[in-house]
Amino acid sequence: MPGKTILLVDDSPSQISLMQEALAGRGYNLLTAGDGEEALRKATQQRPDLILLDILLPKRNGFQICRQVRSAPETRETKIILMSSKSQDTDRHWGLKQGANEYLTKPFSPEELAARVAK
Repeated sequence: MPGKTILLVDDSPSQISLMQEALAGRGYNLLTAGDGEEALRKATQQRPDLILLDILLPKRNGFQICRQVRSAPETRETKIILMSSKSQDTDRHWGLKQGANEYLTKPFSPEELAARVAK
């Protein structure tokens, strides 16, 4: 949906760039965060429609952020896609159990990312 705000959370500048490139020109307002504390602050203050969230982050991991976003009334309905190089079923299960709407394994294809964001 063009016009929606998406928070891109990853401690790797190259991963942020890949996400930005995959979503460029689609009419999204893109915000970025490089660690868990910044991600929580921006999720609360900016209230994005979607958070693309890495699991392995400094300060707070993606699972913790997911739980906190889900527990706050103002962000409870925010869509979250967890993104990680961890591809085992237990990682995917745990991520969904923490409240993520979807789990995307890295490396991702730009087309798959764009399709999941557009849902």
